[in-house]
Amino acid sequence: MMQLYYLPGACSLAAHIALEWAAAPYEALGMTHNALRSPEHLALNPGATVPLLRDGGFLLTESVAVLFYLAECFPEVGLMGEIPRDRAETLRWLAFMNSDLHAAFKSIFALKRLEDDDPHAAQRISPTTRRVRGYLERLDRQLAGRDWLTGVRSIADPYLFVMFRWAVSADIALDGLRHLTAFARRMYLDPGVRAALFAEEGLSL
Repeated sequence: MMQLYYLPGACSLAAHIALEWAAAPYEALGMTHNALRSPEHLALNPGATVPLLRDGGFLLTESVAVLFYLAECFPEVGLMGEIPRDRAETLRWLAFMNSDLHAAFKSIFALKRLEDDDPHAAQRISPTTRRVRGYLERLDRQLAGRDWLTGVRSIADPYLFVMFRWAVSADIALDGLRHLTAFARRMYLDPGVRAALFAEEGLSL
């Protein structure tokens, strides 16, 4: 049985949703920041990050790699796409979110932690916030006329859902992004998403 190490509110939620969509037998292991840095966990994952997926003796980190592995392990669910172009589209949007959007959010959250001690932190956040808004506008345009980011459900969708939730928590203006907000509403109604959220955050099913 696979084991997923997760931290509530982190990008590991995407892998948690993918496991639910795959209807795979798995165990979800909730972590704290302190637990991630414990000697026992560092022996498994020296980076002290989530997600960490354990499949027998195989240990895998990095969200995109974990999502790709889950899609490959459960091809019958079709979370990568059926033909090479579909699979490339899935990887394209995963790469965009991981390299651009995710990285920008990391900067915002790091600066927000400094706000009480650094009077200039808010000024330094603003340019990154504008950049994130631009990325979200691009994703909103991609979702026009689509229920899912690539047109069909894929591992890119739970990652986008995490990015949307981060935008809310970072107070990024979402006005006018009607395709993205409609996508988020659909995700909140999805049984697999709701099951993962209930497990991680106790949100009502």
